[in-house]
Amino acid sequence: MIEFLAVAATTAPSSGADSPFFSLTHGMMPVVIIAIVVMYAMMILPKRKQDKQRNQMLNDMKRGDEIQTIGGIIGKVVDPREDRVLVKVDESSNTKIWFTRSAIARVTVEDAKDGKPAAASK
Repeated sequence: MIEFLAVAATTAPSSGADSPFFSLTHGMMPVVIIAIVVMYAMMILPKRKQDKQRNQMLNDMKRGDEIQTIGGIIGKVVDPREDRVLVKVDESSNTKIWFTRSAIARVTVEDAKDGKPAAASK
């Protein structure tokens, strides 16, 4: 048994840098870093840009703008506030509904050429 331990001690790697695990992880590290950078560029940056455009759309919303909610309700903005928006949904009965800003899907603006509403952004 002592001879086995002596042989095992002499054949064991002397430093951690020679171990197969170290060489495997060391060689894969650049690949992992590149994969993380690519995932960040493909997933997070476009979402940030989209969120920035949506916040800009909601901040630019003003009285008289025609909007569409996430539920499909279309109406005109009567009273935009910081956290909610009063929308007139029916002209004949003067029906108004409060919506949170997060419920606004898009703001439509009338096209000057043909008078048809065009989507400003989504």
